[in-house]
Amino acid sequence: MRAALDPLRHQAFRRLLAGRTITTVGNAVAPLALAFAVLDLTDSVTMLGLIVGARSLANVAFLLLGGVLADRLPRHWVLVGSNVLSGLTQAVVAVLVLTHTAHVPALVVLSVLNGALAAISLPASAALTPQTVPSEIRQQANAVIRLGANAAMILGAAAGGALVAVIGPGWGLAVDAATFLVSGAVFAGLRVPPVAGSSGAGVLTDLREGWTEFTARTWVWVVVAAFTVINATIGVMQVLGPAVADTTIGRGGWGLVLAAETVGMVIGGLFALRSRSRRPLLAAMLWIAVSPLLLIGLGIAPYLPLLIAIGVLCGIGVEQFSVAWETSMQQHIPPERLARVYSYDMLGSFLAIPVGEMVAGPIAGGVGTTATLLGAAALGLTAALAAAATPSVRRLRREAPTPPAVVSASATATTGAA
Repeated sequence: MRAALDPLRHQAFRRLLAGRTITTVGNAVAPLALAFAVLDLTDSVTMLGLIVGARSLANVAFLLLGGVLADRLPRHWVLVGSNVLSGLTQAVVAVLVLTHTAHVPALVVLSVLNGALAAISLPASAALTPQTVPSEIRQQANAVIRLGANAAMILGAAAGGALVAVIGPGWGLAVDAATFLVSGAVFAGLRVPPVAGSSGAGVLTDLREGWTEFTARTWVWVVVAAFTVINATIGVMQVLGPAVADTTIGRGGWGLVLAAETVGMVIGGLFALRSRSRRPLLAAMLWIAVSPLLLIGLGIAPYLPLLIAIGVLCGIGVEQFSVAWETSMQQHIPPERLARVYSYDMLGSFLAIPVGEMVAGPIAGGVGTTATLLGAAALGLTAALAAAATPSVRRLRREAPTPPAVVSASATATTGAA
């Protein structure tokens, strides 16, 4: 375990870990708070789908720009700007909810702004990790970041459920706003060695370079295509999950289910610290194939103990995939193009989330909530197994770590004062 925590010796990594963890606490609270704020305001699953779908659409629309900016500008300053502005937009939402002046058009506009700012930050955040640690401990660094995020998710989801149930959703949104502002201050002190960056020839040229890197590796676009389907089913769950919870396990119970899933992620992260799978993506996609169990449980057996157990199992699977995917990307993609490849990855993976969110309500109204949840589960399982069966995914092997002597200079650079 001592060797697994080697990334914490690097000051830049510790600051990156702190900033991402603080933001995650608020982001774990926000979906619960927003969902129940909208349900209280409109009593409409369709309106909830419209608002969260608008945020997801904006998130998708600005991802590629986020990748370009993160390969052109210092990535930590991209995070500072996006976090401060995100905090301000969430603060406005919190004030509207707390003062009972919120209305759907305003929530849609603010959700669009928040989604766009999140899109700007995501590629920069993902691409920063290899700049903070030497290459031989990159897998451990990814696992530690995920462990920090998952611990924050447990705290945030549990606190969010309690806040919503006891004092109302507006305070949960206020907490999210505060965490954005604090994490922006943390990122402002982050110092890392620069990467070569983009050619600077133009945004379209930058995008073409990123696309070339993205399509050059079959395993990259196959997994992203699978997650286009899988994330659509997540969009369905984000809308129908709170609606099912309202009539079965309660709002606090739904928060516990989400927290249980994150407990599973923590367990999966601990496994990932020591994982030495020779074919990491094959194992990762097989683990992801268990995720549809939560949709099935919501559809046919929405009992709190069962859903908590399924949540833990699904969380383990998600984390096994996440660490394997991050490490594979960072090992095989050139660092000066990594943020743009991440942006194409995120674009493809997130593309169907707003579709799933927006159609969940109307489809459930037509064929029933149970049929909608089970159909989404079948789609997710098929996509995961199809990706696992693809030769390029099955055959991708773990890259041997760079010998320490080669990376000693960069290791020294990343441990300097932040």
